[in-house]
Amino acid sequence: MPSPTATPVPAPETLVVHSKSRVLELAWPDGAHFRIPFELMRVYSPSAEVKGHGPGQEVLQTGKREVTITGLEPVGNYAVQPAFSDGHNTGIFTWEYLYFLGSRQDELWRDYEERLVTAGTDRDAPMGQQTGGACGHH
Repeated sequence: MPSPTATPVPAPETLVVHSKSRVLELAWPDGAHFRIPFELMRVYSPSAEVKGHGPGQEVLQTGKREVTITGLEPVGNYAVQPAFSDGHNTGIFTWEYLYFLGSRQDELWRDYEERLVTAGTDRDAPMGQQTGGACGHH
């Protein structure tokens, strides 16, 4: 039997993929209701490809503004695994992580914007085009 600390966040009551507006809508039994942009989910994907294999190894994701979710597979009764239109499909989003993304969106966007500035790039730059801020674009 899994320990209660492993899944403190219950399954959402509703989970709707809005392809046109590119948001994942979730509502929880506690009344929380979030619309999480696909771009935010893609940028903060919990996969090794994005997070790296340790602190400081995160791969900054760019060019994801138009990304869509092309499929959403359940993982047990604790998570979903979205397939994104750019081919990324290795992130497993637990209910706890989706709740975190939804409840801290503003803070996460700010953090993402700061990381883009630090890297000398912007959110619409194609992946692999980061310059490290040394190319002289103004």
